[in-house]
Amino acid sequence: MGLRTLRTPDDLIAAGLVPAAARQALTAVAARYATAIPPGIADLIEQPDDPIGRQFIPDASELTLASHELLDPIGDDAASPIKGIVHRYPDRALLKPTLACPVYCRFCFRREHVGPDGGVLTEAELDAAVAWVAAHPAIEEVILTGGDPLILSARRVGAMLERLGSIAHIQRLRVHTRVPVMAPERITGELVAALDTEKPLFVVLHANHAREFTEAARSALGRLRYGGVPVLGQSVLLRGVNDSEAALRELFTTMLSCRVKPYYLHHLDPAPGTARFHVPIVEGRALMAKLRGTISGTALPRYIQDAPTGKTTLA
Repeated sequence: MGLRTLRTPDDLIAAGLVPAAARQALTAVAARYATAIPPGIADLIEQPDDPIGRQFIPDASELTLASHELLDPIGDDAASPIKGIVHRYPDRALLKPTLACPVYCRFCFRREHVGPDGGVLTEAELDAAVAWVAAHPAIEEVILTGGDPLILSARRVGAMLERLGSIAHIQRLRVHTRVPVMAPERITGELVAALDTEKPLFVVLHANHAREFTEAARSALGRLRYGGVPVLGQSVLLRGVNDSEAALRELFTTMLSCRVKPYYLHHLDPAPGTARFHVPIVEGRALMAKLRGTISGTALPRYIQDAPTGKTTLA
C-alpha cells in the first residue's frame, strides 16, 4: 500500500481506507486524537471495519462521549506524583519516557495524552523521575510504558534500564510495547542487547488479533527470543476485533506459537469515544469459560478489569 505511515484523513483517503466523503468528519477527529498506521499494518487491512482496520482507522463516533466514559479512566493522572511517573501500587511504578507510539489504537485508555507531539521526557525530567524511584525503597519493579518506550533509540532505552537496574531496591523491570508487531524493524540487534539487563526483565507485548503476527513480527519476536528476552502477551477484549471464542483461541495459540505467554486479557477501559469497542463483562466471562478446558492452560491469560483502585480478576 505504500512505504509511509498514514497520519491524516487525506492519507487514509489516498490509501483507499476511507471514502472521500469522510474527510470532514475525520478532520474533526484528527484535531483531538492522533492517527498513525505504519505501512506494514495498512497492508493487513482488508476492509475499514475488519479486525485490523477497526483498531486503527479513526471513526466519527470517537467524538461522542458515553455516560460511563472518563477522561482518565484508570486514574493515572491522580496517581502521578511527578512527571513521567505513575504510582498506583506500593511495590511498582510506571515510567513513561515518551507519549508517542508507532501506531495509535482507537480504544487507547491514554488517548487524551498520547500522540506524536507527546514528546519525550527531557534529561532533567528523566533525572527527576529516576531520583523519585530511588527515593522510594518500597518500589521493587519499574514498568516502562507510555506511549511506547521501544520507539526510542536503543541507546536511550539501554541507558534508562541501566540506571533503573542500578537502584538497589529495584528487583525487576518490565517494558510494555506494541513495537514487535507494529514496527518489527525496530527490534534490532542493538535494541535486543539493550534489553539484556542484569536484573530480570520482561517485555509485555500488546496484540489483539492473530493477523498481527506477520512474518516480520515473528522474526522480531525471534530476535528477542534468541537474545534471551522473555515475552508476555496482553490483549484487550474488543467488539468486532476478538469478541468470539474462535478469535481469542487463535490469538492466544498464535502467541504461544511465537513463544509469547498470554498474560492479561483486559476488559476495555472506559476512555472517551470508545463505546463501539465495548464488550459486557458477562460476555467476556462467557468467552473465557468456553475456552477453559478446551485450550492449553498455558494459552489462557487472566481476564482482568483495571480501575483507579487497582486490577480485579474477572475470570
